[in-house]
Amino acid sequence: MAGWQHFPHMADIGLQGDGATPAEAFEQAALALTAVITDPATVQPRTVVELDCAANHPELLLVDWLNAWIYEMTTRKMLFSRLEAKLDAAGLHGIAWGELVDRARHQPAVEFNLFSSVAHLRTAANSVLARVLNEKGGSPDG
Repeated sequence: MAGWQHFPHMADIGLQGDGATPAEAFEQAALALTAVITDPATVQPRTVVELDCAANHPELLLVDWLNAWIYEMTTRKMLFSRLEAKLDAAGLHGIAWGELVDRARHQPAVEFNLFSSVAHLRTAANSVLARVLNEKGGSPDG
């Protein structure tokens, strides 16, 4: 089942995205970024933003993916409530729907800096787990 969660970590916060496919796990991990800042349900899907990422390894691609969305959120002053990831041999194409930050309505809790991260992808029978944490300490397995 698709979903996301945050987990405590001594450096900052960890993000976890769960999905039936790697693309779905990437989508959920990115949605967890918004959820650190505000409740994604408060973000209207008014504007579409697209981006592309490429990396030699799935864990590096996950970090690049999250950093790309952090960059988009920061430079565009936007939050995203829906994300779509398409993985292929060339990398990852992402689409996100969101809106400009409305401080009164979204009440942002934090602002992100780019991740310097450790990422871990784990595949089980019917799910993929994408877990990311800041590399100041800890392990991807909690």
